[in-house]
Amino acid sequence: MNFKGVIDTTFRDGQQSPLMFDSYKYRFTIEDKKSLIFGLIQLGVRNFEFFAPNVSKSEAHDFIEIKDYVASLGIPGIRFFAHCRCHPRDIEEAIKAGFDGLNLYIGMTEYSQKYSHGMKFEEIITNVKKIIGTTRKFYPNLYLRFSAEDSFRTPLKDIIRMYDEVYQMVDTFGMPDTVGIATPTIVAERIKAVKERYPKVDLECHFHNDRGLSLINAITALQNGASYIDTSIWGIAERSGITSVTGFLLNLYYENKSLCKDYNLKVCYPLNVLMGSILKLQVSPTESVSITNRTHTAGVHQKAVLNNPYVYEAHDLKNFGVDKNQLFLGPLSGKNLIYYYLREIEYYDLTLDQASEIAKEFKSKSSEMNKKNKPEAILKKVVAQYNLPKLSIKKTYLKNRVENLD
Repeated sequence: MNFKGVIDTTFRDGQQSPLMFDSYKYRFTIEDKKSLIFGLIQLGVRNFEFFAPNVSKSEAHDFIEIKDYVASLGIPGIRFFAHCRCHPRDIEEAIKAGFDGLNLYIGMTEYSQKYSHGMKFEEIITNVKKIIGTTRKFYPNLYLRFSAEDSFRTPLKDIIRMYDEVYQMVDTFGMPDTVGIATPTIVAERIKAVKERYPKVDLECHFHNDRGLSLINAITALQNGASYIDTSIWGIAERSGITSVTGFLLNLYYENKSLCKDYNLKVCYPLNVLMGSILKLQVSPTESVSITNRTHTAGVHQKAVLNNPYVYEAHDLKNFGVDKNQLFLGPLSGKNLIYYYLREIEYYDLTLDQASEIAKEFKSKSSEMNKKNKPEAILKKVVAQYNLPKLSIKKTYLKNRVENLD
């Protein structure tokens, strides 16, 4: 594999996410951005994509402050890229702001030609070649990536025609699945074909999750020659988002551990929690690196996890910062969790047979459980009828709990 790292786009595509509106956040504050970028740097991310500065004065101001903040950390190898149209104004403003590179793009599909920029295919080739040629001439050391936007709906022959004109002037070609239409099969075919034609040019892939395939598409691209994968925290981005950085690293770890050597994987879960604290939302239950991926509600699962978590937990998430389990007391809980909860959390002295009787009565009241009438309160009323004695537990033993359910 030719993996060179992830390129974070939390501060660009991430701010285009509907979650920013659902959480009434709208845009990250400068302090949010500093916290998030510090967390990403601690994780091991070294490449960051931002808006072109002319998107707004506030984004331009924030980038300058973040650039200075990151410089004060004294960590080498960090690069900032501006997401720019193939337009002189975007390029000029990005270079003036001090970006290390430009992520240039233009749509070449019939939809873009007709409904977006309005240029015909031959015009696109002429303009892009001129813009990239001029930029490279005056800024020979500037990192340049060029992408055919919507690469998986654009005919491959058109992409090749365009890329043939500029491949000697760019560092990287992008292959973005802008509308989330790609499947692993087409990803493998296209990435392999482009990489074989341009072996000396890196490939960067950006997969949207409209079909729920962004993660598998990212891994497939990597397997077929991609150098960079665009990610964001939680995978937040336009519409249904893109590839989650922590989900990607988890799968990369199981694909080839050596590819994760530059990442501090234990930061994965704290980073997800940090995003949750900023958006005032819980970490998504679909995030693989989350406490919900260690949460068990069914009685059969709870019994097994109490004995040995590996029965229902195939991946050791401790490597990624998730260091505990959650066993939820609820309508599906069986005698084993009831027994554990009453002994270890409430310190009742009871037998497994008594726990079995209590569990039956507790489950019979499952329809009463709701936000105001929590399972713990219902269980407490049931237990009160049994007049169970309390245990005397030394505090030194409490560290052996699977989880504190109190």
